[in-house]
Amino acid sequence: MSLYYIKHITKYTYSGDVIDGANQIRLYPFNNEFQKVTYQKILINGNPNIHVHQDFYSNAVGSFMLVEPHNFLSIESEIEVITSPIIFPEDNAAPNKQWEFLKSLKNDSQFIDYLKYISFDGTPEIFEMINEKHLSEITPYKIALEFCEFIYTNFKYIQGITNVDSKLDLVWELKAGVCQDFTNILLQMIRMLGIPARYVSGYICPGDSKTRGEGATHAWIEVYIPFYGWLGLDPTNNLVASEHHVKLAVGKNYKDCAPVKGVYKGHVTDSLFVKVHVSNTKNYNDIAVTSTDAEKSKTTEKKITINSYRRNLEFIQQQQQQQ
Repeated sequence: MSLYYIKHITKYTYSGDVIDGANQIRLYPFNNEFQKVTYQKILINGNPNIHVHQDFYSNAVGSFMLVEPHNFLSIESEIEVITSPIIFPEDNAAPNKQWEFLKSLKNDSQFIDYLKYISFDGTPEIFEMINEKHLSEITPYKIALEFCEFIYTNFKYIQGITNVDSKLDLVWELKAGVCQDFTNILLQMIRMLGIPARYVSGYICPGDSKTRGEGATHAWIEVYIPFYGWLGLDPTNNLVASEHHVKLAVGKNYKDCAPVKGVYKGHVTDSLFVKVHVSNTKNYNDIAVTSTDAEKSKTTEKKITINSYRRNLEFIQQQQQQQ
């Protein structure tokens, strides 16, 4: 078992006052047999009430409002979590039996979202790769590991050349990016095989060797292995997600798992600072976001060209439907 101390700071700064901020946070780690949250404290400026509910994907979601005028939004999450190594799939069943099992899931409402892939420039090449495989002789687990290694081997980890809105076509062309890019590509590859796959957001924790993605929220996928269940694969590090991965949220894609999202009323520009600190020791009390952190993450200002009042109303309606 491993004990990790995590501090996750998010700060939005606005060029003027805004009002009626409606926000959602997915900052609550899963509690399951492999990770147990022993402590969590979330601090938000203005000390709003946080309503926590479960979304469609069983993520814990916190919703809160900041109605009064404010020129920043600060969210700090402190977590203590104990993780344990996972139990790996035995993968003993015959490949044909496993593929037949996966075919039976195509019309299952629990898996439909996780089987829909997006066509992009790399789709023909990926299908060629699949057609070259003798699926009757290889299990879903083994080919998922192969495709994870393919991403790790053929794509370079380069920060700053993509963002959360970057298209799959660009990532495939560059053969470079960061964890969210590799996760998005691997998602499509696995789904093209007919294997359910979902997006995971969380943290990667320090281990025996240096891993890519530390110091920020991390992303990987989970694949549904027949007669086993969901298994995490981290293409950024070519790892099976285990005790060094802390899971926050799952969904079809990044939008279902975004740690913080929301709207407000105001005609301003805003900038975002994010910092994540993960350690085996409790030494995060004095950690804060600085301008240096923002520069390292290439934080940019985003201009708001229209008042976000309508989006605010839509968000509130969705929030009420979920209650």
